[in-house]
Amino acid sequence: MGAASAIQIAHAGRKAGTYRPWSEVRGYIPESDGGWNKKDAPSAVPFRDDTPIPHAMSKDEVQNIITAFSEATRRSHEAGFQIVELHSAHGYLLHQFLSPISNHRTDEYGGSFENRTRLHREIVTACRAVFPEEKPLMMRISGTDWVEGGWTIEDSIELTKTLMPLGLDFVDVSSGGSTANADIPVGPGYQVHLAEAIKHGANIPTGAVGSITNAHQAEAIISGRRADMVFIGRELLRTPYWAHEAAKSLNVDPIWPNQYAWAVG
Repeated sequence: MGAASAIQIAHAGRKAGTYRPWSEVRGYIPESDGGWNKKDAPSAVPFRDDTPIPHAMSKDEVQNIITAFSEATRRSHEAGFQIVELHSAHGYLLHQFLSPISNHRTDEYGGSFENRTRLHREIVTACRAVFPEEKPLMMRISGTDWVEGGWTIEDSIELTKTLMPLGLDFVDVSSGGSTANADIPVGPGYQVHLAEAIKHGANIPTGAVGSITNAHQAEAIISGRRADMVFIGRELLRTPYWAHEAAKSLNVDPIWPNQYAWAVG
């Protein structure tokens, strides 16, 4: 019915090794309970004072991460996925390299903007080399850390400009996750302006995400050229047939799979 299969590739870095979000126990799994004995990160900087100090990755380990992302992308293509998204948001490993909050390195992967973004250029190059040009390569980023001294929307625009010539096709724009004390103004469409800034600042298709819950809100984002796509998450969990209800509210006939035809008439 026109759907495309997509896969997201991620490494949680210093945020890895936690209990399931819906578990009765929260936080990091101790080694005595099967938890990881080492959490990789660009620097030995914990997420919070009460969380484990991560292992600062060596240059060889950084190269291994590039290879791992590339190999995961190659397997995704071989498995038939049509879209690959590289996760560099929410304080996960790739985002940790970008943000001055978590990246205190003094080698070629830390310090300046050029160095902190180096891993992204190398990963996009490696992944594009094994993923056919006709298949979209996307990246999810945090447009801003929402804290002074952190990653900014201006940084995001410049990062995107450097990645486009290397084969990045689309940016999925979220925000936050580098620090636990960010003051994030959560509300309807609160991240749309970030997707809009990158879309027009870097001249690349973007996706907006975050508290987008109704059809007219989503349509206004697209028709207003604030983003090229909207991502619906929690609302689809609450309302599995949201797309069909949205179509009706916009006076569009929803398209049902053939197997549903007798049920919908």
